Amino acid sequence: MLGHNIIVIGTSAGGLKALGAILGALPAEIDAVFFIVQHLAADKPSILPQILTDVGSLPASHPVDGESIQTGRIYVAPPDYHLLVNQGSMCVVRGPQENRFRPAIDALFRSAARAYGTRVVGVVLTGYLDDGTVGLQAIKKRGGVAIVQDPNEAEYPSMAKSALRYVKVDYCLPLAEIPDLLVQLSKEPAAQEEAYPVTKEIEIESKIAEQQMNTQEFLKNVEAIGTRTTYTCPECNGSIWQIGKEQPLRFRCHTGHSFTANVFLAEQTQNLENALWSAVRAMEEKVTFSRQMAEQMRNYNLTSAVTKYEDHAMNLDKEVSLIRGIILNGFATKRTIAAIEEDQAE
Repeated sequence: MLGHNIIVIGTSAGGLKALGAILGALPAEIDAVFFIVQHLAADKPSILPQILTDVGSLPASHPVDGESIQTGRIYVAPPDYHLLVNQGSMCVVRGPQENRFRPAIDALFRSAARAYGTRVVGVVLTGYLDDGTVGLQAIKKRGGVAIVQDPNEAEYPSMAKSALRYVKVDYCLPLAEIPDLLVQLSKEPAAQEEAYPVTKEIEIESKIAEQQMNTQEFLKNVEAIGTRTTYTCPECNGSIWQIGKEQPLRFRCHTGHSFTANVFLAEQTQNLENALWSAVRAMEEKVTFSRQMAEQMRNYNLTSAVTKYEDHAMNLDKEVSLIRGIILNGFATKRTIAAIEEDQAE
């Protein structure tokens, strides 16, 4: 029987050091293949494959779309592209962002769970926010193994804490202990895949990430796994569906953008702030134009009109100050609402 030899690893801030510690300690003869997503800047080239090749005994590369999977290699998601796993090959696609990221950890983990089921090992390392949690849930639903870096040693523990909060994790370990566990798991036979069938959500969301459907199919499929809400997508302003009833609460639009609750709230806050700044800009233009009109009326000795335009400009300026006050000090643009309480609850 095949072992747990499809290993997917997700990380963000602080990830380079964590990846080096794990992959650099693996033996060259390990019978496994590794798929990596680290959140990278979309507009800069990545040298991560070269770094991982230099620190370890396994060759690493950015795959191309359709490339065949080879054991004993490390495949790293390219900047600004999702890395998705199919049976025997990879899909590299510039699809919609998930949780504001492309590449997204959830997209990789979900695709691997769909393709390889019980053979998959998911590893969540250091990073901000909660990308990886939903993907790790998909791996567990398909009978795979979930590993999380001990948040007490993670440089940025948010991703690890989220995974521990919402996923029944198999192992929570410091970095130094993860390589030996991966070697051990690669030799242990995986359970029969038939016992852990692909769920409707995993199948549909994997297809959405691949972006191989037409408009009608996108709408039909997201309707099949979600409940339409009154919200709009903060990325494209399309309709938003709540996906399932599990925690963490999450949302998806029919074009493919996906958000967990915390990220969705952060996006709403950013869009609201942008709208308020746009209002300030438009109102300031009107203040300036009203004063220009007052000067024009003054040139024609239209005293009453001058007074009205100047009063209008003065009162509008006061309203601009009110909106600036909301942006600077109001609840509408408040970024952190319950983070302290959540940490205490743990």
